[in-house]
Amino acid sequence: MGTVAGSEGRDTAGVFLRARLGSALAIAPLGMWTFVHLWHNLAAFKGASEWERAVTEYDHPAAFFFSMTIALLPLVLHTIWGIGRLVSSRPNNLRYRTFANLKYLLQRLSAIGVLLFLGAHVWLAMLQPRMMRGRAESFADISHEMHHHAPTLVVYVLGVLGVGYHLANGVQTFAMGWGLVSSRAALKRLEALVFVLFFVLLAMGWGAVFALWSAGG
Repeated sequence: MGTVAGSEGRDTAGVFLRARLGSALAIAPLGMWTFVHLWHNLAAFKGASEWERAVTEYDHPAAFFFSMTIALLPLVLHTIWGIGRLVSSRPNNLRYRTFANLKYLLQRLSAIGVLLFLGAHVWLAMLQPRMMRGRAESFADISHEMHHHAPTLVVYVLGVLGVGYHLANGVQTFAMGWGLVSSRAALKRLEALVFVLFFVLLAMGWGAVFALWSAGG
């Protein structure tokens, strides 16, 4: 009995630590990198040279690989943890029709959409141009695709929506999971802050998409 109890205790501790690590990686550095990346893309309002300088150019070749490591390694680890959560949990929204439960379901659905979007984005916008053409994606290329290829525009609009929701809701989950808020008043303030963060991320992302779409015309 003691051995079984000890094994169950270690399993519980392992799940707890993986959950904390998974949520932490979603905020730092992955969430911070996402915020900065959206901000840099707003340089599209200033034209091609400013956007390329902010988004695709690096002072040294090593800086590109360092930046990708900061973004991709936490993304891979967070994805592995998230897939485990998706497999092990089942929605119960029909039984418990609460707003919190709806947000939980949307978080899981957005995770699938964001994973597909980021996979396509990282390959098509970052890796493929450098591997196939020996250069970063140009402003002319992405703005032309955004304006003249409707599926590209739709994917970016929905992808930004999913990223904004997943990151903002993840901040709330992180704060609650790590015990940063506990009282009901603090939870209400946190939820208001999360809504603001969601709309800020959405405004930044959709603003960049609009600037690229406009330039493509």
